Amino acid sequence: MKVNEIFLSIQGEGMESGLPTIFVRMSGCNLRCSWCDTKYAYYEGKEMELSKILEKCKKFNVKRVCITGGEPLIQKEECIKLTKQLLKEEFNVSIETNGSISISKIPKRAIISLDIKCPSSKMNKEISYDNLYLIRRIDQVKFIIGNNQDYNFAKKIINKFNLDDRTNVIFQPVYNKLTKSLIRNILNDKLNVRLGLQLHKFIWGANRRAV
Repeated sequence: MKVNEIFLSIQGEGMESGLPTIFVRMSGCNLRCSWCDTKYAYYEGKEMELSKILEKCKKFNVKRVCITGGEPLIQKEECIKLTKQLLKEEFNVSIETNGSISISKIPKRAIISLDIKCPSSKMNKEISYDNLYLIRRIDQVKFIIGNNQDYNFAKKIINKFNLDDRTNVIFQPVYNKLTKSLIRNILNDKLNVRLGLQLHKFIWGANRRAV
């Protein structure tokens, strides 16, 4: 499989924010979000055997792995094999996916972090809404909010699919945008969602890789 980078850091986003995590960033993405912060993963990377990836993960001596991208599910068979093997080796595994590809084949013991692309991403028409019927309580659905249109879009999706009663919902502002007004909107509308900040960017800066 083609891998962009493997590194140890803290999880910067979502429900596991702040926890030591091994990141396996797979190469390639089928979307081109306007605010994407990992464009280097579109094409950069090298082919790695499954055994070599597992060997590198084991050396960190941490039992939490996040498979991310790019979009890991464009290498679906390889991603599923890696996930199964990591689970077999007693790792806790999460998979970050952009919401455009079916999550139906992901092993049940893996946690799914599912993005729903809002209008400012310019990729909202690529969403596979069938995934929202498969999401579980242990998973999370993440909306990247860039403006008020995104906020209202996210509210409609939450209500339509009853997401706040079924799973963990994250509202994550685009870095350095809308944070205070987003909080006010969440409180005024009494939404049962979690505000998520990209912790790693506040610590190391917006453009640093492998953090």
